[in-house]
Amino acid sequence: MQLHDTLTALADPTRRAILARLGAGEARVTDLAAPFDISLNSVSKHIRILERADLVRRRRAGREHLLSFNPQPLDAAMAWIEGQRALMTRQLNALEAALKEAKP
Repeated sequence: MQLHDTLTALADPTRRAILARLGAGEARVTDLAAPFDISLNSVSKHIRILERADLVRRRRAGREHLLSFNPQPLDAAMAWIEGQRALMTRQLNALEAALKEAKP
């Protein structure tokens, strides 16, 4: 389920932009929302999806909610992608070898 949540979170350009901003350091929700031409409520929904995927962590300091980027789910997704690439490469190499053998 973690991989699904990670890929779902990354599928949206707004969420990717939020992650890019958090890559520069911790930020308040209102600061993250500022560059977007959408409501604070909509940005909060995007943040909840990122939190569900564990790509964003929330810390409370008094009344403020500070968000930070957590790269671990990306590492897991990259490992899966690399595994799939290796599998597909082996299969394509086997197919190529079989086609070469089948040529008259």
